[in-house]
Amino acid sequence: MKKISLIVILMITSLSFSQSQALETSIKTLKGETTSLSEFTAKNDLVIVSLWATWCVPCKNELDAINEVYQDWQDETNVKLVAVSIDDSRTVNRVKPLVNGKDWDYTILLDTNNDLKRALNTATVPLTLIVKNGEIVYRHSGYTPGAEDALYEELKKHI
Repeated sequence: MKKISLIVILMITSLSFSQSQALETSIKTLKGETTSLSEFTAKNDLVIVSLWATWCVPCKNELDAINEVYQDWQDETNVKLVAVSIDDSRTVNRVKPLVNGKDWDYTILLDTNNDLKRALNTATVPLTLIVKNGEIVYRHSGYTPGAEDALYEELKKHI
């Protein structure tokens, strides 16, 4: 029984460590500059990270739904949202026009090689994370209408 407990503790610790290390993964800005999520999460106490793609309808629905309440969330929780597109080299040219058309007031980053997606060990998008003080404190995959309300409730727990 002690061996099983030790193995479980080690697995949880390594998962937590690897997810925090994922924030160091190199990604690009829309201007082509190299950055990492840690640069954004170090500056803000509370950050929502959304992995999405232009071809993913639930992703766009989630970001649209959050956009409607984002200003209120910022006023109440001082949260910042960073939307990381996982579009590859074939579809990445659709990101900027889509973002401009949607008028999303988010920081948009690009993970065209899916390095961040792999580092976070995720198979599907949308993937929504809450990062507090450089640590991933919440993780949710998928989107259904109303999920933004649950996300907001989770945000309030970490203020």
